[in-house]
Amino acid sequence: MTLLYKSDPERGQVWARVFAERAPALPFRQWPDVGDPLAVRYLVAWQPPEDLAARFPNLEILFSVGAGVDQFDFAALPPRLPVVRMIEPGIREGMVEYVTASVLALHRDFPHYRRQQQRGEWRALPVRAAAERRIGVLGLGELGQAVLARLATFGFDCAGWSRSARALPGIATYAGGDALGAFLARSDILVCLLPLTDATRGLLDARLFDALPHGAALVHAGRGPQLVAHDLLAALDGGRLAEAVLDVTDPEPLPPDHPFWRHPRIQLTPHIASATRPETAALAVLDNLRRHRQGEPLLGLVDRQRGY
Repeated sequence: MTLLYKSDPERGQVWARVFAERAPALPFRQWPDVGDPLAVRYLVAWQPPEDLAARFPNLEILFSVGAGVDQFDFAALPPRLPVVRMIEPGIREGMVEYVTASVLALHRDFPHYRRQQQRGEWRALPVRAAAERRIGVLGLGELGQAVLARLATFGFDCAGWSRSARALPGIATYAGGDALGAFLARSDILVCLLPLTDATRGLLDARLFDALPHGAALVHAGRGPQLVAHDLLAALDGGRLAEAVLDVTDPEPLPPDHPFWRHPRIQLTPHIASATRPETAALAVLDNLRRHRQGEPLLGLVDRQRGY
């Protein structure tokens, strides 16, 4: 019963060490050294190889090395093959750091002061208390919940939206399409942490921006195709939105002539908000393998109908 790793080879060396230390009886192989294809029971990958069912007929679980699974072509995967997205502390902690830093910078007007500095201006803006700033997080999975819990410690007025109802201590929650408008209307800083699905593709568009308070800001750390680029530019240039922090774009990287690069009210980062840490990711997969052997539910098991 072999586990095959098919992703970044340098990170794979860390995975190999962790498996050698924690599960020496489980053969661990790195692509393209697959060994006996019939022995491969578990595959850890960002992009699985083609003809998966034919290549590895005894495969029992496909693990994603990342928190998302939108890179998988589910139509090409065996229909009954369990697909598991990555849930591990490194992803959560990285996202909490990135969103917290972005929200605090927007709250304290750092982008505005950066533009003032470039013009040689020294002028203070009124400081608002955190309790007067309303933060809204789209997506109440593990990452969204962790982000809201941290932001609440600063005293921000926090709320979250998800497709299905969630209850979070001390956080106002909204659910479903009927509640989206009310949620957006009370979001001075909107944070997008939604997975990419057919329902969320193009969600961040002119209609959504118009539902936000005038002068709101956007922090986008979900997936690039969720954002309609020309609608964001129009909202920023027309004053509808004040600022945007973008960690994801479509495509990635952006072409050199894309207007996002030079827009004074857009801050770009190259999809670095959160990343798996190989040590803790390997331990997370080992824990799921233990669950699999003992017949327990797998953490991060993907619902193919929902896409996450």
